[in-house]
Amino acid sequence: MAETPKLQTHIEMKHVQPPHPRFSAELTAEELLREQRIPFPFFRPLSQRKENTWVISLFVILHLIAFAATMIVNDCWGNSHAQCALKQLGRFSFQPLSENPLLGPSSSALDTVGALRLRYLVKDHQLWRIFTSPCLHAGVFHLLINIISVVFVGLHMEQEFGPLRTGVIYILSALTGSSVAALFVQDRSSVASSGALFGLLGAMISGLIWNWKFYTKKLAAIMVLLTILTSNAILGLMPYVNNFSNIGGFISGFLAGFVLLFKPQVGLGYPAKGGIFDYNVKRPLKLKQKLDKPVLRSVSLVIFTLIFAGVVVAVVEGVNVNRYCSWCRYIDCVPIKWWSCSDKTVMCETRVNLEQLTLTCSNNGNFRVLPFTNISQGRIHDLCDLICS
Repeated sequence: MAETPKLQTHIEMKHVQPPHPRFSAELTAEELLREQRIPFPFFRPLSQRKENTWVISLFVILHLIAFAATMIVNDCWGNSHAQCALKQLGRFSFQPLSENPLLGPSSSALDTVGALRLRYLVKDHQLWRIFTSPCLHAGVFHLLINIISVVFVGLHMEQEFGPLRTGVIYILSALTGSSVAALFVQDRSSVASSGALFGLLGAMISGLIWNWKFYTKKLAAIMVLLTILTSNAILGLMPYVNNFSNIGGFISGFLAGFVLLFKPQVGLGYPAKGGIFDYNVKRPLKLKQKLDKPVLRSVSLVIFTLIFAGVVVAVVEGVNVNRYCSWCRYIDCVPIKWWSCSDKTVMCETRVNLEQLTLTCSNNGNFRVLPFTNISQGRIHDLCDLICS
C-alpha cells in the first residue's frame, strides 16, 4: 500500500512593529491630543515634584496657623470658665456645640481676629476685615472640609496650569468672595474662607469647558465638581460660614479661568504607574498658545473687572443689599432647631448676687445663672445672643 504523503503547512510569522506615537516638545496640545486624549486632571496621578505644589501647600499652612491663632484668642478654658467641648485640650478646647455647631470658637473671638460683621464694616468702617475673613474658619468641621477640598482641587489645578495662575485665581477669588459677602453681611459674625475654594472650582469648570474636546472622563469630572460644590454650599447654610463669599468666589474663579487658563501643554510622554501618560510641561508655552481665543479672554476680563470694581465701590460706600432683598438672608443661613440665624440686636439684664451672675434676655425673658462673675463684655454678648435665640 502506497504511503500517503504528509501535508505540511508553513506559516511565516512576521512581527509587526506598532507605530510609535509622536512625542515632540514642539507639538501643540491640539496636535498631540489628536493622537492621545488625556483624562481630566482629577483622574491622573499627581506628580511628585515639589515645585508643582508649593502654592496650595502655602495656603493650607496659612489657614492652619490662622485657625490655631483663633483658638488661642478664644481660650474657652479661661474665658468660658471650662464650659467647653473637649476640655482636655485646655486653651484649645472648643465652645459647646449648642453655641457653635461647627466645633469652633465663639462669636466674640471671631470678631476679635477679623470676621465680617455689619456693625464693624458699615458703622466702624473696618474694611481691613475683607482681607482677614478669607483666612478664618468657623470651626474644625469647616476647616477639615474646606482644607481637604482645597488640597484635592488645588493640587490638580496647580500641576495642570502652574502655580502662578493657580495662586492668582485663589487670591482674586478670596478677595472677591469676601467683598461680595460684605454687601450681604448681617450683624452676626461670619467668615469667608470658602470663597477661594469656590474660585478654584469655578476655574476648573471653565478649564473643562475650554478644553472640552481634549479631555476624557468629563461626566465623572462634572459629578466630582458638583459633589464638592454641593457639600460646601450646604455647609455655608450653617452659622458663621458666609455663603455669599462662595457665590462671589465661584463667579470670580469662573471668569478668571477663561482669562488665565490655556489648553493643556504636553511634552515628552512616558508611561505612568497607572498605565496612562503623564503630561508635563517640558518647554514654555509660546505667546500665541497662551493668548488663543482672544475675544473670549477679553470679554471675560472686562466682565470680571466691572464686577470686581462695582463690588469694591459698593463696599466702600457702605451698601447693604439686605435692605433691598429680604429673602437673601436665607441663602446664607437657614435657621433650624439646632441653631439660630437671627441678627437682631438683643439686650440682656445682668444681676450679680453673691458669687453668681444672672443674665436675663429683655426680648423673651429667658435667663441663665452663671456660677462666676468675672466675665468679659464680649463673652456676655455671646451668652446673651444664645439666651435670646
